[in-house]
Amino acid sequence: MCLGIPGKVLEIEERDNVRMGKVSFDGIIKDVCLAYLPDINVGDYTIVHVGFAITQLDEKSALETLALFHDLGILDEELRVEE
Repeated sequence: MCLGIPGKVLEIEERDNVRMGKVSFDGIIKDVCLAYLPDINVGDYTIVHVGFAITQLDEKSALETLALFHDLGILDEELRVEE
């Protein structure tokens, strides 16, 4: 991913002493490193860049940004979705 994409944290787990999570980007699920956001919880939204959660944000902002990326046609490109 080149852009910071917002996603919703679905699961959190420890893998090899690293906090990792399953994050949904408008239904596309990716594994994301959560090490930089120790206080993030399941159900929270985060901005993800190159596989790392880099900031937490509110649901309204996340959904608005996802809609904008989708409308611009860049969400699938950034998440490398094959149709």
